[in-house]
Amino acid sequence: MTVTYTARVANARFGGFSQLLLLWRGSIYKLLWRELVCFLGLYMALSAAYRFVLTEEQKRYFEKLVIYCDQYASLIPVSFVLGFYVTLVVHRWWNQYLCMPLPDALMCVVAGTVHGRDERGRLYRRTLMRYAGLSAVLILRSVSTAVFKRFPTVDHVVEAGFMTREERKKFENLNSSYNKYWVPCVWFSNLAAQARREGRIRDNSALKLLLEELTVFRGKCGMLFHYDWISVPLVYTQVVTIAVYSYFLACLIGRQFLDPAQGYEGHNLDLCVPIFTLLQFFFYAGWLKVAEQLINPFGEDDDDFETNFLIDRNFQVSMLAVDEMYDDLAMLEKDLYWDATEARAPYTAATAFLLQQPSFQGSTFDITLAKEDMQFQRLDGADGPLGEAHADFLQRLLPVGAGMAAGGLLGRRLSLMRRKNSCVSETSTAASCACAGAPDGAAPDCGCGDPLLDAGLREPEPELPVGPEMPVLGPAPEPFATVPMPAPRGPAPPWLPSPIGEEEESLA
Repeated sequence: MTVTYTARVANARFGGFSQLLLLWRGSIYKLLWRELVCFLGLYMALSAAYRFVLTEEQKRYFEKLVIYCDQYASLIPVSFVLGFYVTLVVHRWWNQYLCMPLPDALMCVVAGTVHGRDERGRLYRRTLMRYAGLSAVLILRSVSTAVFKRFPTVDHVVEAGFMTREERKKFENLNSSYNKYWVPCVWFSNLAAQARREGRIRDNSALKLLLEELTVFRGKCGMLFHYDWISVPLVYTQVVTIAVYSYFLACLIGRQFLDPAQGYEGHNLDLCVPIFTLLQFFFYAGWLKVAEQLINPFGEDDDDFETNFLIDRNFQVSMLAVDEMYDDLAMLEKDLYWDATEARAPYTAATAFLLQQPSFQGSTFDITLAKEDMQFQRLDGADGPLGEAHADFLQRLLPVGAGMAAGGLLGRRLSLMRRKNSCVSETSTAASCACAGAPDGAAPDCGCGDPLLDAGLREPEPELPVGPEMPVLGPAPEPFATVPMPAPRGPAPPWLPSPIGEEEESLA
């Protein structure tokens, strides 16, 4: 069973992982203690032979051998090779877990698309999910030793209720020498098509959604088969194993303590137990043991996947979802926060302090600027309101002739933009309007009645230029005479966008 210690390390604290060092089940001590005892036993045997068995001449030769092994053992790139190998194995291990065929999405689609509260509708839904569970059982018993021990033959699968005897005959009569885990998925597709013909599945979109979820489920089963078939290349595993074992074979001799009286460099201290060599063995050999355990997570190690538990869980919840929970809804009621303007769930006394913490608004929310740094500046360096500068800049960029050639529309747009961006106060607006108290007709050229006065003072429309490219459509207006506005236009077609928007329509 998988060793779970997540609750023990929920909060980071001083020595947070120290309590995990005393666990035995699933620990590195349980995996490595035999190799560690063998390494220490061989080391102590060589040390005892050097101290008590060898002659003086043999001791000198052994000392030269120790120095040689210690000098060249570092040439073995054990950390480089082992690090990449373990990274590959851990990545592969997690991807295999992600490929476990879980029926949760499929059972929700079956419950929502296969209708009928009668016995036949119930039979359709349960059979569809049983086929999905059968496919998962067939692939797991092909890759997991624990599942194979539970279902060693197809007869055990039939007795467990995943397959009927009639289905077993069809399964065995199918002539194929390959793994037939995909057969129940084909049965699923055929049964879904039959349910569509009977009207249990009401449209083709629902059938399409159902088959798409089946494809995802079957794809995960296929990936488990391929992970079991295609292993990490054997040459890589051999290189890593040889690198680790050869390195510590060299350390058995090269890390021996020599007689300090001989004056060898680095051998001034004589200890019986090589503490740091044992730590190095623990780290490197333990790293190799981690890869050995994770390279196939479908075995019976402490941290291997709980495949039998997943089979039981998946079969039970899938049947509950499509049978007992089908069309089972609680009465619709107003929620607790129906009339609340700001819905917020309550806090317990242990979490009430969270109410005092402000919500995150953004990393620049607390930045402060001086008042003078928050004023917009004109780019041309001239004095005056910023809005007039923008309008004058656009007036200079756009050709006057082209704007007037379009019937004054561009000029009106620029006038509108100038009025929208001008900063005219209510006092100046009232003072500049000469017809505020005049009788009707006293000020014919005043624009007080124009709705555009809300954005600023109205400017007289420029005259149309007369030239060879622009024929005169009528007599030129008298000096200082008001130019009549064009007739009201209908609404613009929806496919023609307006660069100005509603303001342009009101101007027209």
